[in-house]
Amino acid sequence: MNTPADPVVRVLQGRDVLAHADALRSVYADAFAAPPWNEDEERAAEFAGRLTHDVRRPGFTAALAFAGRDVVGFATGWTTLPPFPTDRCYPQAAAGLGARRTNDWLCGAFELDEFAVRPRAQGSGLAGRLLEAVTAPAPDGRCWLLTSVRAPRALGFYRRQGWIQATHPSPDGKGVVVFLGPRHPARHLVPQPL
Repeated sequence: MNTPADPVVRVLQGRDVLAHADALRSVYADAFAAPPWNEDEERAAEFAGRLTHDVRRPGFTAALAFAGRDVVGFATGWTTLPPFPTDRCYPQAAAGLGARRTNDWLCGAFELDEFAVRPRAQGSGLAGRLLEAVTAPAPDGRCWLLTSVRAPRALGFYRRQGWIQATHPSPDGKGVVVFLGPRHPARHLVPQPL
């Protein structure tokens, strides 16, 4: 149960999130400035630019955490439509799963795209609340995400939230891993590493 001091999480659909675009850009810059991400203001501006396109994707949903009027965290995502995308890090995900699993497990599922919490709000349970809020409506629990193998805190967080790692690239590599959500129907089919 939330106390009065807890941030309030609100779920927004589509273009409604653009009213908070500057705040999301600020949270993104704050959250991703530290290692292992080391992203600068230019990368935060790129995120804000992508957001204006992303809000038009089918199923676009955002969960925003408000402490008073300030946004202190957010999560965004949408439905992954077939054919599976071939830009950004998607080819690495498809290579790790193979064409059939990629199509069966990820296409038509809710894809968590961006997820950020200001450092001062980290460790408070807010990240788990945002993750649950943005993925709760996923059809049949089918949700997934990509993250970097160079982000051990993120990997540990998703595991603690009940997500299961579906790809297992070299731990010393620079690749991405696919996680399936805690209610994804294919989670029991995920091969475990040796």
